[in-house]
Amino acid sequence: MLRVGLTGGIASGKSTVARIFQELGAHVLDADRIAREIVPPGSQALSRVVRAFGKEMLRPDGTLNRAALGTLVFADAGKRRVLEGILHPLILDEIDRRVEELERDDPEGLVIVEAALILELGRQAEFDTLVVVWADEEQQRRRMIRRDNLSVEEANRRLDAQMPLSEKRARARFVVDNSGDQSAGRAAAERVYGELLTLARAGKRR
Repeated sequence: MLRVGLTGGIASGKSTVARIFQELGAHVLDADRIAREIVPPGSQALSRVVRAFGKEMLRPDGTLNRAALGTLVFADAGKRRVLEGILHPLILDEIDRRVEELERDDPEGLVIVEAALILELGRQAEFDTLVVVWADEEQQRRRMIRRDNLSVEEANRRLDAQMPLSEKRARARFVVDNSGDQSAGRAAAERVYGELLTLARAGKRR
């Protein structure tokens, strides 16, 4: 099974590209979704988050208030590192477990792991190849402000918290250019998916 890391920056369009890849036949694992799944009420992970950041990180129903937590950690690099230390090992373990299951069931298939911080965490060597979804910084900023109802200052803090997308692009074998309209982005994703299939069938890596 070809293991593909799919990354990019905030609001670059990773999830859109991941959906296209899934429609085309890939298995897709979403690190953000897994991050939500590992912190249900009563879980050890959620308890550790609350001990680190306070009960105000909980909603009235006992679930994690992700918006409040995001605002807190994106404003403070030290708190962000604490959160990453709590959650990232659990997320990575769960991703590994699910990839192993997929490999047993579909050894000739292709699995896409969608995760924003592959390069920041130094995890790129765990993948056979890397795809970066590209959009310019101003597009990312506009999308965050519109999609997440953020101020310009908050959007800039979130951009500054990640590796520049230009650096990620330079380190990836494949780039999906999502800087144009929807049809152009889909066409770019389909072209890259075709190249990934060729790579998987040839048994080649990186």
